[in-house]
Amino acid sequence: MPHVLLIEDDASVRDGMELVLRRHGYDVDTAATGEEALALLAGPGGDKVELAVLDLMLPGLDGFEVCRRIRARSATLPVIMLTARGDDWDIVTGLEAGADDYVVKPVTAPVLEARIRAALRRAEPSLRQGPGAAADGGPGGDPGGLVIDRAGLTVTKNGTPVPLPPTELRLLLELSASPCRVFSREQLLESVWDHTFLGDSRIVDAAVGRLRAKLEDVPAKPRYVQTVRGFGYRFGPL
Repeated sequence: MPHVLLIEDDASVRDGMELVLRRHGYDVDTAATGEEALALLAGPGGDKVELAVLDLMLPGLDGFEVCRRIRARSATLPVIMLTARGDDWDIVTGLEAGADDYVVKPVTAPVLEARIRAALRRAEPSLRQGPGAAADGGPGGDPGGLVIDRAGLTVTKNGTPVPLPPTELRLLLELSASPCRVFSREQLLESVWDHTFLGDSRIVDAAVGRLRAKLEDVPAKPRYVQTVRGFGYRFGPL
């Protein structure tokens, strides 16, 4: 039974979402504030949480800061943020803070549950693996020192582990499986996020930005995750 942490200050919305998730078979913990959620995650049962659903408009610590703190604590916990307005600034800032996906409120139960299922699938090791099991790069193979171990699902740069959230890792595996191939944002949404509708290309752009910040020596001049203007992204050969 997947364990979800629901962080929402509106009691009626929180209770309704909790009821829906429990009916779909999820084990649910709830928090009304960011401080309460962070305390729960740091407590004895925090390691059982498999996904967080996080409202951006919280009293005290807002959702952006809560997301940053969750991401600093765990690189792998999937975070879906809830935003009431759907403003570009809210969405982009939330994604840059480390959220894996977003849902605009009011959200229907089928949409929320589908997005949670997709995020949990992305977090499963068996589904994160790309084609093949050999490590890319290695001593002498990459002057930049980037090694992608597709079997072990680990990434190192100059011998130092690079922890990546599930979505960023899956994005890297997808791109690096076919070096020099250009992927459109729509193709990446479908293969990495399981999204097939319009309006979510900023999710891809934000994830690419976070990935570059962790992998590239000069993120503004990327060597690995490259932009092909007007088309999408490609992975430069190691």
